Amino acid sequence: MVSDSKQPSLRWYEGITGYQWLVLTIASLGWIFDIFEGQYFVASMRDAMPALLGVLPDDPLVSNWNDRAFGSFLLGGAFGGVLFGMLGDKIGRSKTMIITILFYSLFTCVTAFAQEPWHMVLLRFFVAMGVGGEWAVASAMVAEVMPNRSRPVMSSIFHASSVFGTLLAVAAGAWIIGNPALDTLIPGVPGWRVGFALGVLPAILTLFVRWKLREPEQWTKSKQLEAEGKAPARGRISELFDQVNLRNTLVGVSLSSIGLVTFWGGHIYGKNALLRLKQGEVKILKVEQLQRQGYTVEQAEVIVTKLPARASAELKLPEAEVKKVREDVDAPYKPVLKQAEMTSMTLNTIGGGLGLVLFGTISTYLGRKGAFVLYHVVAFVMMLLMFQVLLPMQVSATVLTIVLPVFGFFTLGMHAGYAVYFPELYPTRLRGTGAGFCFNMGRLATAAAFFGFFYVSITPEAKALWLSPLYLVGVVVILFARETRGTDLRE
Repeated sequence: MVSDSKQPSLRWYEGITGYQWLVLTIASLGWIFDIFEGQYFVASMRDAMPALLGVLPDDPLVSNWNDRAFGSFLLGGAFGGVLFGMLGDKIGRSKTMIITILFYSLFTCVTAFAQEPWHMVLLRFFVAMGVGGEWAVASAMVAEVMPNRSRPVMSSIFHASSVFGTLLAVAAGAWIIGNPALDTLIPGVPGWRVGFALGVLPAILTLFVRWKLREPEQWTKSKQLEAEGKAPARGRISELFDQVNLRNTLVGVSLSSIGLVTFWGGHIYGKNALLRLKQGEVKILKVEQLQRQGYTVEQAEVIVTKLPARASAELKLPEAEVKKVREDVDAPYKPVLKQAEMTSMTLNTIGGGLGLVLFGTISTYLGRKGAFVLYHVVAFVMMLLMFQVLLPMQVSATVLTIVLPVFGFFTLGMHAGYAVYFPELYPTRLRGTGAGFCFNMGRLATAAAFFGFFYVSITPEAKALWLSPLYLVGVVVILFARETRGTDLRE
């Protein structure tokens, strides 16, 4: 971290050295690929898991196993974030960043060879270890090399780079998974496997990390003080709960838990709004198509909406016949639905990206606490609007196209606050440990919520509405938080 005492009037982007821009660029690239590895599963899960299970995409087993994979990913992120955050404090930011990038790259590539659904679940855990760890060390490094005036904006830019990871996943979903030509490009290898195999490419980034990045001056000084016996050992997780740091840790864990639980339990369903609308339209078209083939309206609706085995029993028709009819009527609409899904994700991601980028600027004017309050309150309103009004009313695609970016701005944008705020809460010897613990314990809370919802029959819309009051709980938590705007990083 560079002091502003000699340059008090400079704007956030003025006086930034080439090396500082390089640190931001490399840290952001690591985070972009982080997010790609996580979101590619979201883009491919309606193709990959059915293939591994040998069932149709709407079979309840698919949702069941995908929820397990989500839970495994969240647990892995929590474990890896704490482990590698501590390691980053002990051995250095750049060294640990190399390890984490290799971790998530190689295990994503191995996922391309999964043969059973439990393979996918297990590999998601190891991918997430690298994902959680990379954020912890990269966020600490960005904070430590930037001057105070630049730190909130630079940290927001770092976290906002995640949208490019999501867009890469969207592109992979549209051009790799959703491209029938690729299914025949390599005989017997479906597109979703190709996408996972490409996940090894971020490993190349480690060459640049090793070549270009040096340890921040603050970390080097902390290491020297420990060696001289003038400071406690670095990376001790127990110190997060001492009298000095306990309040910060409780606030940080609470904020990230609220943000991540609502993300995976609400935001992720809202960003598929256009897909949900298109699914309703396509259902009508399928029923009309089957009517033209001689089926009654009632028979057509059963075939379209129920699994072949259940539809066969209900209609007293051979299961093979029902399955064939279902596959034939589904085939023409698969690209249409995939396109609607990717468009919806893109609109939401653009809005979310703006929310992430602007958190730093907003928190400079309103303070860290004021920015968090603003995002939480509006996110609560947007969740109610999306899931209690717009989706139940089946509003037009035009309305959803307008609302989706705003929905993304506030329900996702607050996450940049974790990269801005958490590193400011802890001294250098604990920065990676503390930031990694706070952010990734939120993943643990989300995993617990996933496994809890696993035992409850509830629609995604109802789940989102149940979770939306958590944003108001977040406002209460913020009342107990320290304000860090304008302060130096703790030594």
